Amino acid sequence: MNYGFGDILTLFGSLGLFLYGMKVMSDALMEVAGDKMRNILASMTSNRVFAVFTGFLITAVIQSSSATTLMVVSFVNASLLTLAESVGVIMGANIGTTVTAWLIAILGFKVSMSVIALPLVGFGFLMNFSKKERIQHWGRFIIGFAVLFIGLQFLKDSVPDIKQNPEILEWLKAYTDMGYLSLLIFLAIGTILTVIIQSSSATMALTLVMCYEGWIPFEMAAAMVLGENIGTTITANLAALVANLNAKRTARAHLIFNLLGVIWMLILIFPFLRGIEYFVSRNGGPSPYDTPEAIPVALSIFHTTFNIINTFVLIWFVPLIVKIVLKVIPMRAEPEVSIDQPKYLSDNALNYPQTAIKALLDETKRLFEGPAFKIVAHATNVHRDDIISEVKPKKVVKESKEIIDIDIDDLYYSKVKNIYSNIIEYGTKILSQFTFKPKKAEAINKIKIANRYIVEAIKDARDLQNNIDHFMLSKNEYIRKEYDNLRKKITKVLREIHLTRTSDEPQKHLASLEKLKEKTKQSDVLIDGTLDELIRKELITSEMATSLANDSNFVADICKNLIDATELLYIESDTILRGLPGKKKPKKSK
Repeated sequence: MNYGFGDILTLFGSLGLFLYGMKVMSDALMEVAGDKMRNILASMTSNRVFAVFTGFLITAVIQSSSATTLMVVSFVNASLLTLAESVGVIMGANIGTTVTAWLIAILGFKVSMSVIALPLVGFGFLMNFSKKERIQHWGRFIIGFAVLFIGLQFLKDSVPDIKQNPEILEWLKAYTDMGYLSLLIFLAIGTILTVIIQSSSATMALTLVMCYEGWIPFEMAAAMVLGENIGTTITANLAALVANLNAKRTARAHLIFNLLGVIWMLILIFPFLRGIEYFVSRNGGPSPYDTPEAIPVALSIFHTTFNIINTFVLIWFVPLIVKIVLKVIPMRAEPEVSIDQPKYLSDNALNYPQTAIKALLDETKRLFEGPAFKIVAHATNVHRDDIISEVKPKKVVKESKEIIDIDIDDLYYSKVKNIYSNIIEYGTKILSQFTFKPKKAEAINKIKIANRYIVEAIKDARDLQNNIDHFMLSKNEYIRKEYDNLRKKITKVLREIHLTRTSDEPQKHLASLEKLKEKTKQSDVLIDGTLDELIRKELITSEMATSLANDSNFVADICKNLIDATELLYIESDTILRGLPGKKKPKKSK
């Protein structure tokens, strides 16, 4: 066989052209439909059938199971999906990836796409001159689609002709006539090729070409397809190396699901393939065992049938797969991140708008529920445990007569300010990296505004602290009573905030929060006449009166800021996450 180094490079170049076309097509589809797909994925329910359908739909639309699984890993990492939901999506993605195989099998081998490929490139190129971004993306999709089939044509032409080189069959015969061992060898080849190429579609194309040219028989090609199912899981497992435990578990679940499918198929492969042959022959087609040209369609039928059956069998065992994954990757204590350092604001989260916004929201909640809650509670000399208890706020305040030693200035500058700066910077990054409609950009700004409310509440608590410490234990019972009232107002608000953020339906607390905010505002000692009465009856000194007037205003502001932040972070957050699809801004040409 006269097949030199130049021919090998041509083969690799053909494969590269195919991969490039696939990437251009997939990227263009992601731009056109990726946002909607991600929103569907982010807002899906725990229904297994719906999860499978979602995985199928996304993969069929964006033409990349790897992109779907990477998205799933990122979403699990951001807690937008649970482990059980992710398993269902991955099952659907396995079915969705068969669409690509059908495109290749039918259009690549049954239709002469090379005749219309170049005109398609020209048509797609013209669409790129459109002023409408959506039309430009469809133009790139058409170009990618055409380049994919140009690459496939080159691939077919670069594979040695078996008729002119019959010695190839003699060389391969030693590896195709060993029964199950041959199947395992070709399964390993399919796995290794997919890992190297990082695209099951490209490996599938190569397999189909080898079958079409008569290099390998039908059953060995089926074994390679099974290997591709295992190899395609490597991408997600590599992505999960730097992710959290749940994302690692999702990647392992993908591997376990595909391995279980391959195992049962290997046991039944020979009768299963005979069933495929019977189906093809019954519908007027030649046997894939006798005619190499018949293998691409038969192999696509095998690929689709296997993935559908595998999904509908194993979908009932999702809880078992989850249990296996939890055993393989048990829960372990992750090192606690210092509160002055971001925990969620990672570069990986910036891959998608949904995960980036979720990271921004989670970091803000972490700041709110951690140092902000602690500072405001301790500034009023009330412990967190008492606030979240069922003891009435009046009794909590009455029994909390111990001054809590807390340096709010030190806490603010050493812990709060740095994380606050990181949050604001990250929010700006999101707005600059993705293109949003005005209303959606405004929603991101709401999270940033919530942070400002939190910081303002902390600063007001700092200004309030000294007077609470001083007058809480005053010998003057009237000023003591007024400051206990101020403490009680904050305690009530903090408790309602705790109930809101721990509730399954936080929106039900909206009326209570608004009522508290209005009541706090109206009960200002300058508005309700309390201060006038105390001064007129000379029950407090003028110094006490000034302090009380200022501090009553501080308390109203603290309560308002805390409630406003709560409404944005816990009541509007679901709307923010559901309604924020985004598109990456196109890079400017240099």
